[in-house]
This record gives sequence, C-alpha cells and structure tokens, in this order.
Amino acid sequence: MYTSRLKNERTDALVKALLSLSNEEETYRVLEDLLTIREVGELSQRLEVAFMLRDGATYSEIVEKTGVSTATIGRVNRCLNYGAGGYALIFEKFAEDNK
Repeated sequence: MYTSRLKNERTDALVKALLSLSNEEETYRVLEDLLTIREVGELSQRLEVAFMLRDGATYSEIVEKTGVSTATIGRVNRCLNYGAGGYALIFEKFAEDNK
C-alpha cells in the first residue's frame, strides 16, 4: 500500500474534498476558489508536459510548444521516472476514458 509523504490531517481533508466532487462544473468551481489562475495554469502545463514526454517529445519541442522552462520539464520527467506514479495513474485513467 502506498503512503504519501504529503499525508497529514490537512491534506486528508483536501483529498476527501476533491474526491467528493461529482462533475466537471463542481471541479472548476473548487479549483477557481482554491487556486490562483496562475496555479491552475502551471498544473495544466505540467500535465501537458507529462503527456508530451510520454509520447517521446524532446525538451526543445516541449519548450517551443508550451513555453515552459527546461527546469519544469526536468521536474516532470523526474516524477515520471522516479515519482509516486501519479502521472501513470492519469495516463491510465485517460486511456480508460478513451476506450
């Protein structure tokens, strides 16, 4: 069983709150109140970078298409290779949804 380094009472509440959302509209509403526009953009960019890395894009291709720094690409790449497997879970969920 996986135990997150982030786990504590506060993050448990956050995770439960996110899991309680039942549709896209609710999720957008919570994201809008919980995060800044910039933070949502940064998270969205990281996810885009992860998909591009998975699909074999080079750092220079990713920088050109997204405008993110190579440091951000490196961070996402490290998570893909040595992280908790969160991006892999997202990839799996997207693949299931597209069947």
